[in-house]
Amino acid sequence: MKTRAITGFFFIIVMLGSVLLGHYVFGGFYLLLSLFCLHEFYGLNIKSGIEPNRAAGFVNAIFIYFIFALITFHYKPEYLEILFLLTLTFSAVFIQELFKIAVAPFTNIAYTFAGLIFVIIPFTFFHAMAFIKGGFNFHFPLAFLLMLWANDTGAYLVGRAIGRTKLFERHSPKKTWEGFIGGVAISAAVGFVISIYFPELPWKQWVSIAILIGCFGTLGDLVESMFKRSINIKDSGGILPGHGGLLDRFDGFLMAAPIVYTYLYFVVNA
Repeated sequence: MKTRAITGFFFIIVMLGSVLLGHYVFGGFYLLLSLFCLHEFYGLNIKSGIEPNRAAGFVNAIFIYFIFALITFHYKPEYLEILFLLTLTFSAVFIQELFKIAVAPFTNIAYTFAGLIFVIIPFTFFHAMAFIKGGFNFHFPLAFLLMLWANDTGAYLVGRAIGRTKLFERHSPKKTWEGFIGGVAISAAVGFVISIYFPELPWKQWVSIAILIGCFGTLGDLVESMFKRSINIKDSGGILPGHGGLLDRFDGFLMAAPIVYTYLYFVVNA
């Protein structure tokens, strides 16, 4: 428990610093973090006997993140034309497989793209969240992280204290409906407090975002659990002592970030 607490403390410090130190640090940090998560995802596949095309996967990951970061940071119509290069980088995934001797080549191709969709795309949405109103504004990604952590912590504490009814036992035996409801409620309370200090949105919108994070963050956790169970692995890694791997820490993030960005996009531009 002590190791878990120490790791969690430094993890939060690093994450807060990445948001508060300006858009260059913000963009660079989450690019590196997304690549580490993708490396972990591909590594888990390799342990289960699947051979994703990692070289082509990383090239596509960097390109996808970079071009969308460029578009959100300083939009120009001509930047959209660069997206057509994805036809080449995506083709590289198939071409690389031609030079390998594999029993199931299209399984390897599928998991290569699955890593990009499951890991990289959510990080591009999270990065874009900071530019939802045009210029860099750390309030939105910071608020997202605070509400996500509140949901995780609330679900854990409430579930441990009064949890009885299993939420989705087949994929996550320890999760309960009581914990889920408690996590959403605490996240919503944090969303209300955030509205006092971050006036970009009214309190109803911040609370709505908190509820989205609670619901889709939990679903992301269940999806990652389903993935690990499908390849018979308990933790995604050991890079965070007491917490497991990066994917274990960002499972809720991966599904909630695109949903919250989509919600913000339509609310801000309404």
